[in-house]
Amino acid sequence: MMNETVIEENPLKVSDRCDACGARAWVEVIMSSGPLLFCAHHGRELKDSYIRTALEVRDYSQGLYREDS
Repeated sequence: MMNETVIEENPLKVSDRCDACGARAWVEVIMSSGPLLFCAHHGRELKDSYIRTALEVRDYSQGLYREDS
């Protein structure tokens, strides 16, 4: 059962695409059957459907935001 979200440098390529809509992938969900890729929107929207069965969730969506100091 999955209970932790990993946040780290984004190893996903620009060519990696969301399985739901085809946008750039920012969330990688590792399932026992293999990985699923989602854009930040679908990663958030579908979280309730994958979080209980995911082996691991790698959320790189913080790379979408830039801090202006």
